[in-house]
Amino acid sequence: MALIIAGERSGVGKTTITLALLSFLVSQKDRVQSFKVGPDYIDPMFHTAITGRPCRNLDPILTSESYIQSCFTQHCQNVDYALVEGVMGLFDGIPFRKSEVRDILDETNLYYGSTAHIAQILDIPVVLVIDCSRLSGSVAAIAHGYISLEPNIKIIGVILNRVGSDRHLQLLQQSLNSVKIPILGTLFRQDFLKIRDRHLGLVPTTELTHLKKLFEQLANIAQTSFNWDILLPLLIPSANQPFIPSTDQPINPSPIRIGIAKDRAFNFYYQDNLDILQNLGAELVPWSPIADKKLPKNLHGLYFGGGFPEVFAQELSSNQQAIKSVKTVIMEGIPTYAECGGLMYLCEQLIDFKSQKWPMVGILPTTAIMSSRLTLGYRQATALKNSPLLNFKDKVWGHEFHRSELTRSSTEPLFSLKSSYYQYNNQNEGWNPYQVHASYLHLHFGGFPSVAQKFLSHCLDFF
Repeated sequence: MALIIAGERSGVGKTTITLALLSFLVSQKDRVQSFKVGPDYIDPMFHTAITGRPCRNLDPILTSESYIQSCFTQHCQNVDYALVEGVMGLFDGIPFRKSEVRDILDETNLYYGSTAHIAQILDIPVVLVIDCSRLSGSVAAIAHGYISLEPNIKIIGVILNRVGSDRHLQLLQQSLNSVKIPILGTLFRQDFLKIRDRHLGLVPTTELTHLKKLFEQLANIAQTSFNWDILLPLLIPSANQPFIPSTDQPINPSPIRIGIAKDRAFNFYYQDNLDILQNLGAELVPWSPIADKKLPKNLHGLYFGGGFPEVFAQELSSNQQAIKSVKTVIMEGIPTYAECGGLMYLCEQLIDFKSQKWPMVGILPTTAIMSSRLTLGYRQATALKNSPLLNFKDKVWGHEFHRSELTRSSTEPLFSLKSSYYQYNNQNEGWNPYQVHASYLHLHFGGFPSVAQKFLSHCLDFF
C-alpha cells in the first residue's frame, strides 16, 4: 500500500501538505520514498531535499503504465513508507483517444495521465486535499462529487487546508458528517509557510537558504495536524510486490564520460534519465556553466538539462572561458543533448525579462527571448532527420514548459510536433548542427530507452 495526495484542483496546497507529511516521517528517522505525478521537476527537488532519496516521476504519457508499475515497485523496496504527490486536480489529465497512446490497459473514462489514473494503475488509495478558504457547507458537495464520480478510485479521506478558525472547522465538520468521509488532517492558514515562486513554479531548492527551518516547521505542524493512526498503516508499501531488476547492460567496457551541466541555472533532470544512462555505462561528470572555467577532461558527450538560464544569464554570459570551451568541443563533434534551458544556452544570445541581451555559446544561429506567453503541454514528436538521439521517422512523447521563444526557426528542424488535446499539429522544432540534439522538448528515457542507447553509442565515436 501507499497513499496519493490529490487536490480537488490546482493550487489547493498539495505540495505543502506533501512536504509536511514527508518532513514529519523523516523527523522520526523513517525511510521514505516519494513520487510525483506528471512531468514536474521542481516539486521533486523539495521531496528529495527532505527524504534524501531521489523523487521519481510517474507519467504514463512520457513513459507507459508498465514502466510506472515497475518504477514504483523498484523504489518502494527497503523503505518504511511511500507517498505520491498528485498533479493538478484529481481527474485533470489529457483526453487521448485510445489509439493515440500505447499500453492502455483497458477503456477508462478517466483522463489519461491524471492523478486518478496513477491511483488506478498502482491500485493505491487517495487522500483528497480541499482548499477551505472560501467554503463552509459546500465542502460536502465537493467531497461527495469526487467520491461518487469514479467508484474505482478509493478516496479514503480528506485533508482540510487553509481553515480560518475553530468555528470555521466546526462548520466544515458538520457538513462532511453528511457524506461520512473521514477528516484525516486539518491545516489552518499558515502565511509564514509560503515558498517563493517565479514564472515556472517554485524557486528551486538550490537557491533557497532556509530549507532546514522550513522543514522543521512543517514537521512540527504535521505532528498535530494529521490523523497518524489512520495514515501510517496506509503509507507502508505492500511487501508482496515482486521487483524485477533491470536487464540493462553497459554498451562499452570502459565508462562513457558525459559532462552534465548541474548548477543553479541547469537542474531540471529526471533522476530516471540519469540512472538509465549510468546503467548503460555512462559516467556522469557534473560541472557548472556558471562557476567552472572549462569543461572536465576526457569527455565523450555533453548533457544540458533545463532550468533557469534566463535568471542567471549575466553569470553564464560572464563566464566566457566556459562558453569558449563548450563551443570548441561541439564544433569538434562531441555528441550534445540540450533540452529547453540547455537549448537557450547554446543560442547566440539570450534576452531576459528586462530586455537585456546576454551573449551565449552561439552554436545555434538564433536568439532566445523571454516573454509572458507560456508554452505548455505534451507533444508527440516525429523525427524529421537522424540526430544523436533519434533515427529518421522515430516517434517519441515529450513535454514543453517554457516562457521563451526563438527569434529564428531551424531550416532543418529535428521534429514535427503534434498534440492531441488542442490544435497543435505539424509544428516543426529542434536543431541539429554538428552532433547536437537541441530542442524545447523534455524527454523521459523510461518510455524510450533506445534514445539513451543511441546517444551513448554516438558518444563512443568521440572516444
